[in-house]
Amino acid sequence: MLLLHELSPMHWALAGLAIAAITLVLQYVANRGLGLSSGLEDICSLASNAPYFRRPELQDRWRFPFLFGLFIGGAVSAASAGHGWQVIWSAGMLDDAFHFSRPAKLAWFFAGGICIGFGTRMAGGCTSGHGIYGMARLQPSSIKATLSFMAVGTVMSNMIYRVLCA
Repeated sequence: MLLLHELSPMHWALAGLAIAAITLVLQYVANRGLGLSSGLEDICSLASNAPYFRRPELQDRWRFPFLFGLFIGGAVSAASAGHGWQVIWSAGMLDDAFHFSRPAKLAWFFAGGICIGFGTRMAGGCTSGHGIYGMARLQPSSIKATLSFMAVGTVMSNMIYRVLCA
């Protein structure tokens, strides 16, 4: 079943304006910041009694509608593209270079997730929190974190593309 398959993609500027509007509404109406890693903390707080997840700022769970919207957006996107729900094991150029088995890919993705989680905690937030919300507020820590994300992403992408997959 295809939904919305006749529509062309949204222009990048309109998407940017939508993100800016959401950021401004969160700031001025609810005095909240947009960030996905904090939403993950909200989810983890449902399953853990650890003191870290019992902090007062995690108790109102206002990010759940945002997280639910991400899930629904992914479902609508998959349905409208005609792909449905399926696990995709393709790792693009890494498959061509390394020919990983499925367990090796799982280990690779798990290690990458650990690195992202560690970096998120070390930076005090995720790329969306720093890059969108913190940069909009001109927070020095967010400017430094976003510059670090971009620099490391550029170096790693070039290293993987030019060195490992050449």
